[in-house]
Amino acid sequence: MKRFLERFCTGVDMIAGILLGLCTLLVVASTAGRYLFAWAIPDAFDISRLLVGACIMWGFASICYRGGQIAVDIVWEMLPRTGRIVLDIIAWASLFFFTVLLTVMTYTRVISAYHSNESTFDLRIPVWPMLGLIWLGCAASVITLLFAFSRVRSGADHNTPQEPFE
Repeated sequence: MKRFLERFCTGVDMIAGILLGLCTLLVVASTAGRYLFAWAIPDAFDISRLLVGACIMWGFASICYRGGQIAVDIVWEMLPRTGRIVLDIIAWASLFFFTVLLTVMTYTRVISAYHSNESTFDLRIPVWPMLGLIWLGCAASVITLLFAFSRVRSGADHNTPQEPFE
């Protein structure tokens, strides 16, 4: 099971990296075209903002499993091991709850964009596929959070304070 999870997270990392590369390429090409050739890429703004949203959600899915988010908690450091586990369970459960809510709301946004035929400004490209990509990132976050939460709940992957890196 752990091997499957690592493969899944590697795939999520690859998708997040590809999306970030596409977003960077689009912004650089749009900026160069605008300032060097006085020609803008049509819908560059709309596509780049949707790509940034997808990058954020797929990146969030990536850090959810590995627990790479910033964690600074003075109270947590003063608690004994069982108190730390309980606090971790509360924190991960609340993060899971709100991520599920975000996923549901993002799904309703995808459905709304699909039914209203929402499209980009210049080329009239439908936006629901890009919103669907953002929703898939949310759904991947729920999956990775579920496994991370179960790992923390069992106490198998308890974080221990580390010395500062110099």
